[in-house]
Amino acid sequence: MRQKLLAAEYRKNGKRPPGRPRSEQARQAILRTTLRILGKNGFSDFKIEEVAAHASVGKATVYRWWPNKGALIADAFASSTTRKLRFPDTGSVYADMSQQMRQLIKVFRSRRGRIVSAILAAGQSDKDLIEAFRERFLWPRRREAYATLRRGIERGELRKDLDPDLLLDSLYGPIYMRFLIQHDRLTPEFVDRLCELVLDGVRPQKN
Repeated sequence: MRQKLLAAEYRKNGKRPPGRPRSEQARQAILRTTLRILGKNGFSDFKIEEVAAHASVGKATVYRWWPNKGALIADAFASSTTRKLRFPDTGSVYADMSQQMRQLIKVFRSRRGRIVSAILAAGQSDKDLIEAFRERFLWPRRREAYATLRRGIERGELRKDLDPDLLLDSLYGPIYMRFLIQHDRLTPEFVDRLCELVLDGVRPQKN
């Protein structure tokens, strides 16, 4: 508590508190460098030492914020897509879900898609990587999706007894399948049809 009060007092007086503050500029440089190196070298040749050198920071600085390269890679990808993948609140659960899903396929079809596929492939044998991807990318999006579904239930658009995890897996599973298997294209029209098909199955029944 005393440290917080001291820090607030220094900010009030326009001074920096004593000690070495965490540099957001350095953190952002590390994240940008991670994406650049990952896109160039792939996951298997990715080295934290190279990231530190190109971001002009010490290796210890990287490890102070990320425990391993899996956490760093997952965080770099998540931070680069967070704003793009937020769920809107339009007043329609169909519009909210379909708009977010359309943004997701844009990410998958961009250069970021190569990073996702590398993470998912390497994550099959790297427990730290796939766990970091779940914690830093998947679950934050999932929690936003739960809130979107709750709003749909409150507005009477969705059944109260729906299984939110099964519903979200049904919506996003086909996207990941087309992305990874590439048996068909990821298009906005596909997202719209998928959204309509799945959400129609959980609408309240009319008496």
